Amino acid sequence: MKLEMGNFYVKDIVFGEKTSYENGILTVNKQEALDFVMEDEHITEADLHIVKPGDMVRLCPVKEAIEPRVKVDGRTLFPGITDNELTRCGEGRTHALKGCSVLVVGKHWGGFQDGLIDMGGEGAKYTYYSTLKNIVLVGDTDETFEQREQQKKNKALRWAGHKLAEYIGSAVKDMEPEEVETFELEPVTKRSADVNKLPGVVFVMQPQSQMEELGYNDMVYGWDMNKFLPSFMHPNEVLDGAVISGSFMPCSSKWSTYDFQNFPALKRLYAEHGKTVNFLGVIMSNLNVALEQKERAALFVAQMATSLGAEAAIVAEEGYGNPDADFIACIVALENEGIKTVGLTNECTGRDGMSQPLVTLDEKANAIVSCGNVSELIELPPMPVVLGELQALARDGLSGGWEGDEILGSSVKEDGSIIMENNAMFCGDQVVGWSVKTMKEF
Repeated sequence: MKLEMGNFYVKDIVFGEKTSYENGILTVNKQEALDFVMEDEHITEADLHIVKPGDMVRLCPVKEAIEPRVKVDGRTLFPGITDNELTRCGEGRTHALKGCSVLVVGKHWGGFQDGLIDMGGEGAKYTYYSTLKNIVLVGDTDETFEQREQQKKNKALRWAGHKLAEYIGSAVKDMEPEEVETFELEPVTKRSADVNKLPGVVFVMQPQSQMEELGYNDMVYGWDMNKFLPSFMHPNEVLDGAVISGSFMPCSSKWSTYDFQNFPALKRLYAEHGKTVNFLGVIMSNLNVALEQKERAALFVAQMATSLGAEAAIVAEEGYGNPDADFIACIVALENEGIKTVGLTNECTGRDGMSQPLVTLDEKANAIVSCGNVSELIELPPMPVVLGELQALARDGLSGGWEGDEILGSSVKEDGSIIMENNAMFCGDQVVGWSVKTMKEF
């Protein structure tokens, strides 16, 4: 399977008369874009903003991030989501606007799965998205049944973001890209002797799929991953829109759709393929609730890795807590097959850093890359501009915010300063590979 990614590097974003791209400048016709968003009858209010690295702007509650792209042959960007027609991702030519994203922010209501981004100041270092030029869709919907619920599907706003990213990406559909990246892996059974001599490596992805009520979980080709069984996938499918982010996981642990589209760990394995490793592909697994389901998924993963001839594996977990059981079970099942396995995850060690890092542990899980402590306290000063509603951090049950604490008080102070757990930083732990965090030894 061969995917060509035609890249256009965005130097600046402005509003103007025509949605277009020229000489590194992405111009967006704001009214036309809003009219497109408002075609969804469930969107009751919407506005667009442009924010750039260093802007003293705070975004909250942030719900989703998507890279603007378009399929050159006219197929939909997210099959099963932006169009009900199912077509295969990972082949042909896709054009992408690099260095920017579409961010989706609630005008009012937030929840457990939503987070915060600071574009400038001390808070900017906590999330990759402060480094991007962002088109921010701030909106509200008629989904009143879940406004005051801690858990929100955020469907109308998330879908609006996916469609808007494709709408904006269409500006470069017929243009010649500045760079073409080619992602191609030979079929596993048809690789050269030189490649087959290298250690065979699989990348095991565990996207969030714990919610048994459909609509909250990550989706593959529009299929809710709670109903998914571990399956072998080509990495190109992941990078080309087959998987979208859900609306459940505590926000610092979440993988946005932008993360799936640009998954750094997958790209690094691609770069090493044929040099240091034989990259066999992706085993897409899931995160379950019942112990039996966790054990079954681990057996599937280990069987596939063994059948593919894997000598090594990397397991990446979206989340923490209950999913730790899936994560460790998968590592142990792979190690039991003689497959050397490394795990990528964050930790929940409490505000003081003294708690057990993962809910369950095993001596065979002896190679873990930590991406940070979800419970670490973060204090940030007031920000001159807030897009969305800052009070949502305290009021609406965001995973890292609270309305009242007997010692710390509310997460949102009267002057607009905040105290919160890292939990609420939008995609802040970056298990996918963006993380710039380092470890200290004491």
